[in-house]
Amino acid sequence: MRLLDNEHHAVDLRTTPVHLGLGSRAKPVEGFAWDPEVLQAYSAAVAADGAEGRMVAIFDGDGPGDHWERHPAGDELVVCLSGSVTVTRDVGGVPDSVVLGPGEATVNPAGAWHAVDMTGPASILTVTAGLGTDHRPRTGARPTENVGTPGPEAP
Repeated sequence: MRLLDNEHHAVDLRTTPVHLGLGSRAKPVEGFAWDPEVLQAYSAAVAADGAEGRMVAIFDGDGPGDHWERHPAGDELVVCLSGSVTVTRDVGGVPDSVVLGPGEATVNPAGAWHAVDMTGPASILTVTAGLGTDHRPRTGARPTENVGTPGPEAP
């Protein structure tokens, strides 16, 4: 995994997310994977950006999400690119859901547990403040505070 400087070629955000960092810098993340070792290397590479760092990525899917997550360092933007998605949040113990169609977006507030369900094939683009992200298995309609595993220290 390495951050690329001055990349002038097309980047597929499905396989190569882009890190937005301090100084308005945008760097593709070559060799990124949702693997503990790669996430640790990514966290170390962007540590200087702290809570201001953001990851931009596209996710494709079909069906319900398998986990809850929250991003305590900042808000997360979720944009529906195709299909239909439902973003369910638990904000202060109050459930909230929003259905998005192509071109529509929502903001998950910093620290709010949320999950994404895709109705049929769908794609979303996310801009995420990943520092301190937590994940929990999705076993019910709402996350529980005493179950789960913490995510990486940075996006």
